[in-house]
Amino acid sequence: MSNYIATLMTNPREAVLTVNNVLPYHKELGGGEFRWLQDGVACEFPIAARPADLRRIWQRLQDRGVDLVIQPAQGRRKKMLMADMDSTMIGQECLDELAQEAGFGERVSAITARVMNGEVNFDAALRERVALLQGLPESVIDKVLETRITAVSGGKVLVATMQKNGGYCALVSGGFTEFTESVGHGLGFDETRANVLEIVDGVLTGRVVPPILGREAKVEALNQITARLGIKAADVLAVGDGANDLGMLMLAGSGVALHAKPAVAASCDIVINFGDLTALLFIQGYAQTQFERLV
Repeated sequence: MSNYIATLMTNPREAVLTVNNVLPYHKELGGGEFRWLQDGVACEFPIAARPADLRRIWQRLQDRGVDLVIQPAQGRRKKMLMADMDSTMIGQECLDELAQEAGFGERVSAITARVMNGEVNFDAALRERVALLQGLPESVIDKVLETRITAVSGGKVLVATMQKNGGYCALVSGGFTEFTESVGHGLGFDETRANVLEIVDGVLTGRVVPPILGREAKVEALNQITARLGIKAADVLAVGDGANDLGMLMLAGSGVALHAKPAVAASCDIVINFGDLTALLFIQGYAQTQFERLV
């Protein structure tokens, strides 16, 4: 009996998977019926158990630019997506981009890197970084959105496909509502939550309107939304990259560290280093032919 599914994935722009280079791992893992999810990009097969030397096999595949995810076969298709925004659904950290406009880009980016790797307190570091934005005109937010913010590949397809199959999608960020509302709307999320920048007379005051949405608030959001929907945490697929995401990643049925900071990747069973956001569909068993077509 096959209790687990092994999924192999790579960067969709570099479709390096072939039958010949997958078969040795299929044999080593004792795989069952082989299935392509996307030619050259993703495949899956059932296995009886998680191998004792999984780390060694995983590292060999990492060296070839391939992600390996092994998870229980039962219940892997989820009813809800809960996603971080910065460096997850978009390729940037919004606060860092605002700081560039204020002339504190390098200073703020250095603090952000430490925060995301769990080296400093999130709430205190957020206040410290936002204080440097004091005096910036509100118009700088639209400027950053228009000129600096880009969506991560596969995000729209991920959201649309899960919604088509009855899933609910929530964007929950330690960033700011001024960005999540725009990004969330653009990607099609059902709901967004984030921190609020204090703005008075069209100028950033350098303060965050309390309460701060950090690690514990993301856990609280997951609990609140699942209770409202009448589902369980086990029904959630959560994705993030920073230390403030770990609470929700650990609580969710599937917690995905996507291109994550080392401390975060080390704590998660599902680590995606090469795939884009469509990898979150592949690990649920969706083939590319089942992806929702975008107009």
